[in-house]
Amino acid sequence: MAERAALEELVRLQGERVRALKQQKASAEQIEEEVAKLLKLKAQLGPDEGKQKFVLKTPKDSKGTRDYSPRQMAVREKVFDVIVSCFKRHGAEVIDTPVFELKETLTGKYGEDSKLIYDLKDQGGELLSLRYDLTVPFARYLAMNKLTNIKRYHIAKVYRRDNPAMTRGRYREFYQCDFDIAGQFDPMIPDAECLKIMCEILSSLQIGDFLVKVNDRRILDGMFAICGVPDSKFRTICSSVDKLDKVSWEEVKNEMVGEKGLAPEVADRIGDYVQQHGGVSLVEQLLQDPELSQNKQALEGLGDLKLLFEYLTLFGIADKISFDLSLARGLDYYTGVIYEAVLLQTPVRAGEETLGVGSVAAGGRYDGLVGMFDPKGRKVPCVGLSIGVERIFSIVEQRLEALEEKVRTTETQVLVASAQKKLLEERLKLVSELWDAGIKAELLYRKNPKLLNQLQYCEEAGIPLVAIIGGRPKRRPCGRNQKENKPAPLHVLS
Repeated sequence: MAERAALEELVRLQGERVRALKQQKASAEQIEEEVAKLLKLKAQLGPDEGKQKFVLKTPKDSKGTRDYSPRQMAVREKVFDVIVSCFKRHGAEVIDTPVFELKETLTGKYGEDSKLIYDLKDQGGELLSLRYDLTVPFARYLAMNKLTNIKRYHIAKVYRRDNPAMTRGRYREFYQCDFDIAGQFDPMIPDAECLKIMCEILSSLQIGDFLVKVNDRRILDGMFAICGVPDSKFRTICSSVDKLDKVSWEEVKNEMVGEKGLAPEVADRIGDYVQQHGGVSLVEQLLQDPELSQNKQALEGLGDLKLLFEYLTLFGIADKISFDLSLARGLDYYTGVIYEAVLLQTPVRAGEETLGVGSVAAGGRYDGLVGMFDPKGRKVPCVGLSIGVERIFSIVEQRLEALEEKVRTTETQVLVASAQKKLLEERLKLVSELWDAGIKAELLYRKNPKLLNQLQYCEEAGIPLVAIIGGRPKRRPCGRNQKENKPAPLHVLS
């Protein structure tokens, strides 16, 4: 034992030496040498049979995963209820798909974001990956089942090896709430409904003013073409433009020129376009643009956007929509209209512009994705949207905390209580009757609970009703006429 204690002390001292060297930013060679000594000492120490050392935490808890308390789950369920009821109101069916897919199913669908896919170890000869979103699995589902027409919603977790920002609702494991319309229909009618759904949900959740930015990938591709971007650089330049909601134009230009090899004059021409935004009047202005109007792709995109704004006006949401040429949506599978909803920050002083403080929903048209999975390349046109619920959860939680608003974590309608001792049987019978009648009820798991404790539990849990069983006072014996002590009638308090 004395030898082991001495060895443990050496391990402790060597560990402190390694930590000190790291703090002093010593050379890598010196740190490696001292770490090797530490490992050698630990090997001599061997396993400690009497101890099991581990840290209680979620996997990579600083890297984008978390637990959720009953209060947080109550908030999440309310948000989900709003979203699901809207999806159902618009006639959607629900599906589900596996949490992992064949790696080849996901490869090549997300552009530069493909590096964020979680790959799994080889299982039975198959290379698998955790799903990155719900759109690609949906396209695979359509192709496998030879479906050409469906309106579906899907709420499930997805996984990304991203740099998380947990205070802003950005995680590595998170929920997506998707709504998609697949099928061959007349232009822009399904697209307009998707935007209507997005506005309905964000309005119902009451998380603040929002704006939906709209663009079209065909307009972007036409713009890149007339500006002189080589075909091979369309997708990577698109990914750079997509960052304009987070960084300045100068930073985006430096990335396009310095990292991606674009000529500075080409970047400047792109800048002239992507810094424009407005409504249907901007669409009409670009339809008259001498260069852009000569590009077939851009002309088709602008024509569809003009039609889209007509439908959005009929739906009563045109004032929530902005045609924004900087919106790019970096995912490779988009082929037409794209959109993204951002929350707006109220101006501090008069005359200032409202600022977007974060994306809470996005989507677009992807007509070629299903054909990538179909053996015969048959295409199924699709358009859809995804609600960024994690960011919405964060906003709702922060608002409730600021208002110090109490959140009920159960749906119990009645607490069955007793006013005195020896009434457990009666409480059990009554609570069983309530359950059988479909009423949400509870009782305290004590034989003889104090009435005050039961009422306090009711108050803390927010239970609206309490059913109190009381007993008649005992009568004194009088000769042989002794009466039983029976439960009194039920009293219900609210």
